Amino acid sequence: MKLSVNPTRMELLRLRRRTLLAKRGHKLLKDKEDELMRRLLGLVKIIKELRDKVEEEFEQTIKRFLFAMSSMEPEFLEQAFLLPSKEISIDLETKRLLNVEVPIFKETVTGKIHCYGFAWTSAELDIALVSLDRVLKELISLAEKEKTLELIALEIEKTRRRVNALEYILIPSLEETVKYIQMKLSELERENLSRLMRIKEIVRAH
Repeated sequence: MKLSVNPTRMELLRLRRRTLLAKRGHKLLKDKEDELMRRLLGLVKIIKELRDKVEEEFEQTIKRFLFAMSSMEPEFLEQAFLLPSKEISIDLETKRLLNVEVPIFKETVTGKIHCYGFAWTSAELDIALVSLDRVLKELISLAEKEKTLELIALEIEKTRRRVNALEYILIPSLEETVKYIQMKLSELERENLSRLMRIKEIVRAH
């Protein structure tokens, strides 16, 4: 769609510069979109592998807990978890990835996973807790990567809208307007030339 401007040489120069800047901006945004997409696909693969691993380890952990529960007296199992001794706190930091702020989860661990004596508990419960401890670390890593994936996907969508706006709306409008001004200026030049020719003929006639 042609822009509403005056067909002057100054306007033509301004629009040419604007078109050049728009094309450069389009190329930069397109390169950014491609790089973000490359990072996204790489992250999807990592997340899938990590999620499969976490789900498998969770399944094994639950099986061990169920086995431990079946081999222990309910009151001993309840007493074993009355006073948890391990705490995990997570601090959120961020880093910039292609102008996207992505999270970094920093975990702080205090205490030990085993919060009971070993006299009345089964070895299977000990193994289940160690397995749970390992899964929690991987779960934090998975949460960090999935949040990063979500933010990258949002940035890709935003960048794609800008690329499309430049490619299909702004740049064609600028180019159409430039052509329109060039055509109008050419018409004016021809009219001026015709006017000069007529003036010369009148001068010669006298």
